[in-house]
Amino acid sequence: MKSAFSPKNNPRVIIIQKLYGNLFNDNTQLDIPKHRFKKFIKDIVLGTIERNEIIAEELEKNLGKELKLKNLDKIFQVILKSATFEILYKPNLSINIIIKEYLNASNFFLNDSQTKYLNAILDNIAKKIRNSDA
Repeated sequence: MKSAFSPKNNPRVIIIQKLYGNLFNDNTQLDIPKHRFKKFIKDIVLGTIERNEIIAEELEKNLGKELKLKNLDKIFQVILKSATFEILYKPNLSINIIIKEYLNASNFFLNDSQTKYLNAILDNIAKKIRNSDA
């Protein structure tokens, strides 16, 4: 049963990998693999890249004074940016689902304490962003 949770089947893992390659490795070759969620993956990856500055500003505004985006681990930045993109631009997706999916995906990249920290940050950001729209 483990195969359903393999990294190559998880759309958010693919999103994180593609964004990391693009944002930090100058990998402009954005080939999205065949996947049943290919359109979703492509939408999130391209949308996050396109709105990178807006997302970074939103994160800086909502992270608080103690936390600076550029000081966080690169993989952490990528996860925050793609999750924030979904929170901002995918209002039909539940915040709980977005956060749960990114926490599941983060298990492939982060240790448990980092994942708990990520959960707290995403929860905080989601509440600020979605509540400001209401």
